[in-house]
Amino acid sequence: MNNKITESTAASKSAPPLGGGGGVGDSVQVFAPATVANVVCGFDVLGFAVNEPGDEVIMRVTDKPGITISKITGDDGRLPLNPEKNTVSVSVKHYLQSIGRADIGLDIELHKKMPIGSGLGSSSASTVAGLFAIKTLLGDDSDPIKLLPFAIKGEEMACGHGHADNVAPALFGGFVLIRSYEPLDVVRLPHPKGLYCAIVFPDVDVPTREARQIIRNKIYMKDAVTQWGNIAGLVSGLFMGDIDLIGRSMHDVLVEPVRSMLIPDFYKMREIAMQTGAVSFGISGSGPSVFAFTKDEETARQITQKLQKHLTGIKIGSQAYVSPINDAGPRVL
Repeated sequence: MNNKITESTAASKSAPPLGGGGGVGDSVQVFAPATVANVVCGFDVLGFAVNEPGDEVIMRVTDKPGITISKITGDDGRLPLNPEKNTVSVSVKHYLQSIGRADIGLDIELHKKMPIGSGLGSSSASTVAGLFAIKTLLGDDSDPIKLLPFAIKGEEMACGHGHADNVAPALFGGFVLIRSYEPLDVVRLPHPKGLYCAIVFPDVDVPTREARQIIRNKIYMKDAVTQWGNIAGLVSGLFMGDIDLIGRSMHDVLVEPVRSMLIPDFYKMREIAMQTGAVSFGISGSGPSVFAFTKDEETARQITQKLQKHLTGIKIGSQAYVSPINDAGPRVL
């Protein structure tokens, strides 16, 4: 993967015709995974993909130019069918315009297989699935990194801020560092193969826009130094395969102290997770989902069970997922 990208070179100016040149015909179904962004200390610059949950997009070629959305499931009626207001269709439209194929007719079905507002990159999974679907229909086997600027446009529509720490790992798979936004420069990081992630999504509402608004605009230098050290330690631990160093480095003195107030019993859940064998614990994205890294799958499952039991005890429902880091990213179903 080319680790650098700029908007001006994001997309080729030509593409194979639909249904030919290595494409899959007139329809395709694509899955794109959920992601954990920030990874505690890496606000807006770190993220990784997991195996589940995720979203699915079915895309079909139509005779009439333009994009329509004929069906959305799993969203409880919360997402717009209007193609001018849906992140999937908007990002696909920008991509087609960039390659001179705005005349294409497409129909989109979006099947939400993951909770909205979970802090697990729900909008990112949908957007990436749509972009990967059109790329597949075009028979375009070039590097998927050219889709990243268009996925970021979808994020900007979804939450008002065009960050890449969800869409980049959803698109590429694995663990991703956003080194720079201007120009856009992403790096796919290695990770220990034995690293597992335990995720619990409490049934509470933490809107992404509001979660961003409560973050401080100014910080103390000593806090910045602490944060830099932790980010460097986390990246070093990933390269070295040192899970203990990863765990020691995953501390956030800037964002988590504020956002944790929006998540019921956050620190009690962290205590439970760490006592059960987690090497780290934190907020996934803007929350309310929380996650823990572990050295094996069984420990991850024990953590999700205990956290769900605790949430049930305070009358909060939840969903749980256990996964290694997903290196595949989106895939054709």
